[in-house]
Amino acid sequence: MPALGETELKSELRTRRERLESALSTGGESARLEGLLEEVDEALERLEAGNYGLCDSCHETIEIERLLGDPLLRTCLDHLTEPERRALEEDLALASRIQSGLLPRRDLATAGWEVFYHYEPAGPVSGDYCDLVPAEDEAGPLFFLLGDVAGKGVAASMLMAGLRATVRTLLGTDLTVGDLLARANRLFCEGAAPSHYATLVCGKASRAGRIEVANAGHCPPLLLRGGEVLGISATGLPIGLFCGTQFGATTVDLAPGDTLLLYTDGLSESRDRSGAEYGAERVSRLLAEARATRPKALVAAILEDLAGFRAAAPRRDDLSLMAIQRSPGARI
Repeated sequence: MPALGETELKSELRTRRERLESALSTGGESARLEGLLEEVDEALERLEAGNYGLCDSCHETIEIERLLGDPLLRTCLDHLTEPERRALEEDLALASRIQSGLLPRRDLATAGWEVFYHYEPAGPVSGDYCDLVPAEDEAGPLFFLLGDVAGKGVAASMLMAGLRATVRTLLGTDLTVGDLLARANRLFCEGAAPSHYATLVCGKASRAGRIEVANAGHCPPLLLRGGEVLGISATGLPIGLFCGTQFGATTVDLAPGDTLLLYTDGLSESRDRSGAEYGAERVSRLLAEARATRPKALVAAILEDLAGFRAAAPRRDDLSLMAIQRSPGARI
């Protein structure tokens, strides 16, 4: 088991133990609480002995993302009973529906901008973060966000949902995008385990065609402007590494037809059957060839090219991309 997972799990188990002891001291359901406390103590003993996280049936490692969600698990997926398997499938289906309900409209036209995105989890749920927040009135800005929480599965999706809620709350505070990320970073650090982090692009698009972008360690957004493709580098570290991180911002003016492309590493790090990587350069080349292409068609062209590249190779990561274009008919 990776050392990082062990540290995190040990911290979670000790926290659970403290809470159970506190509940016992208040005279709660003592028999049930004592049983849970015994399970936690057994898990800590197995962790100290070096055999924590091994399946009781096959002695293989239990999936780390499941242990992060429930440190008391003792059975791997392959050895769940039929009722346990059905319950897990129902939980995952519910989590998937909840996550789908958090996503914005895929095809958006507002305040001089056209946006289209693709969001594709590798499993039932995703750790990718995708959001669009248009202004309530035509004069206000459009906020766009795309990011990636470290890890996979339900644990990553829960962190993503928490980060989304934090950012949505901060959008109403009139902060710059850099200050917004700094505030979100501090709140994320205070509420998440030390090993949790996320990369994130936060942008604000004005009706006049100006975009402000703050990039917390994410894949550089690509700007197609006047036939030339430019990358917008990171303006800060990933969210969650250090509480006091500050974030700068890059400001660019887009003419009608100019396009900004955001994507997660599920695109650039996709591999074919030989193990070759799709790569950011290929994404840039496709964007350069897509001059005058509307966002929906651009996203479709990239996905078609990716499918041809990957062929029958298995997909191992969540995939998200978003195209934001200054409407061709927008006033300058």
